[in-house]
Amino acid sequence: MTSPWMLGNTTVRSALRLKDGLAALVASGLVGNLDRENETAFAWALDEHGVVSLSDETEDVSSLGRKWRSALGKLGFIVPKVPARLRGDLDAIGQQYTVTENGYRLLAAESIPAIQEVFLRAIAAVQVPSPLDSRFEPPPFTPLRHVLRVMLALQSETGSSHITPVEMASVVQLVTPTIPTTEIVERILDLRSRREISENKKAFDRREREAAAVVARVVPGTLHDYADLNFRYMKATGLVQGKGRGIALVPEQQSMAELLVSEVEPELSELAYLERLCRGAVLPTDTQYGALAVLTQLSESAKARGIDLDIDYYKLTDPADIAVARHEIEDLISKSKELEFAAEQASRISEILAVMDLIITRRASITVGEEEISVPKDERPAYFEWVVWRAFLAINHLAIPPHEVRRFKIDQDFLPVGNAPGGGADLIVEFEDFVLVVEVTLTENSRQEAAEGEPVRRHVADIVEKHADTGKAVYGLFMANRIDTNAAETFRIGSWYRADDSRLSLDIAPFTLAQFRVLVASMFDGGAVHPKAVRQVIDVAIELRDQSNGAPAWKSKLQELLPVKVES
Repeated sequence: MTSPWMLGNTTVRSALRLKDGLAALVASGLVGNLDRENETAFAWALDEHGVVSLSDETEDVSSLGRKWRSALGKLGFIVPKVPARLRGDLDAIGQQYTVTENGYRLLAAESIPAIQEVFLRAIAAVQVPSPLDSRFEPPPFTPLRHVLRVMLALQSETGSSHITPVEMASVVQLVTPTIPTTEIVERILDLRSRREISENKKAFDRREREAAAVVARVVPGTLHDYADLNFRYMKATGLVQGKGRGIALVPEQQSMAELLVSEVEPELSELAYLERLCRGAVLPTDTQYGALAVLTQLSESAKARGIDLDIDYYKLTDPADIAVARHEIEDLISKSKELEFAAEQASRISEILAVMDLIITRRASITVGEEEISVPKDERPAYFEWVVWRAFLAINHLAIPPHEVRRFKIDQDFLPVGNAPGGGADLIVEFEDFVLVVEVTLTENSRQEAAEGEPVRRHVADIVEKHADTGKAVYGLFMANRIDTNAAETFRIGSWYRADDSRLSLDIAPFTLAQFRVLVASMFDGGAVHPKAVRQVIDVAIELRDQSNGAPAWKSKLQELLPVKVES
């Protein structure tokens, strides 16, 4: 038993957000100049680019900048803080705090498979403890390979690679490869057998963490936080996915996992480790043999899903060509899984409504049945877009595939990876006879009109023009927790002028998320789940707009249309 190890840091809990953080760093002009005096400037650059949300009252802004710098360096996306004894040997990788070779890969990656491959290179390179720390004990090891080895051994023993949160917290992250994998598996299976006969599973999990915390000399909450963080960072590689509250291997990525754990890890000098970290680990798919092995399993998984593939279409002459084929097949598999996910949403409406409740109330978590639902504080804007997307998937009757509805990326667990990019609407929901251009924001004050008034009208106008020949009606649906009256007035007027000064009249209905929740819940409670119900409400909202003399009156009538109970 040893101290718990951890990937990343507890400030940047979602690894995939590091891509946006790195882009903000490059745009800030602070590359290579992130010493203590510029930590505050970096934090405000993250705020400016929407990566974090700060206010003038935020205390210790420099600490946030320092932790983001540490997270980027720890995964080798920027050259980390280097011991003075090595600073004269950095010619091959660049000076301290500059963007690394793997960092530039991350900036260039666009698709989720490509982004996950960059994270796989990064996390497969990370050793704990870092060889850059001269005080390290025990010998450095790669946490990713360590966990994959345990998961594969569990799968061989039980038929499932699943690791639960309490197993990660109180067993896996407290041992290193110096302990035989068979012994680690025995400890996990012993924990499972004792948990199985316990009457109160939550109390059992708490006692296990408390006992492990005493031995590890940390507070029990630390073990829980580290386990959650390790799960999140491992999922960023694309090799594992969520299963319940734990993780399991992604079936079509098992060949990659097996190849990774079969490699003998070399003992690296400080400088060799630094170079590997900054360049990213060499992967099995960098060789012809490994690339073909992974591609073969992907192809078999795709065909098992009924996806028609023509492998001969690809020029499979070297690992780079195979990578193109692999990413395209991964994308096809992902879209197939997304169709299945979409079909499940009507049966998960309670969960969807619970996520809405969390965004409305700003609570951290809520329990639905036996499942705890949570929304990370720093990811609320992305989860707002995501939960509205899920609501429309549940309503169904879409005229386009679910991946064309959303403009934000999702990971292998169908969770949001950041917000929808600028230049277009958050969601474009197309049904048989009408289209909804959906925009959401967590901004509530007068900045709402300044930030959203022009873009929302422009995005709706763009879709109106696009469907000029289809005959489909186009509506804008704007949502926030609170609708600012100035924003409502902008949408009430609803005008957009083309380049030739001709005028477009736009139909944009502003509703709070709480009002939208009322609409969705009433549809499912009443058993009349169809997009025509949404259209009818928006049509009434437009009629009320035309009957209202000003935004305050319109907002009042919309509140009567979809009344929200105010809890005392």
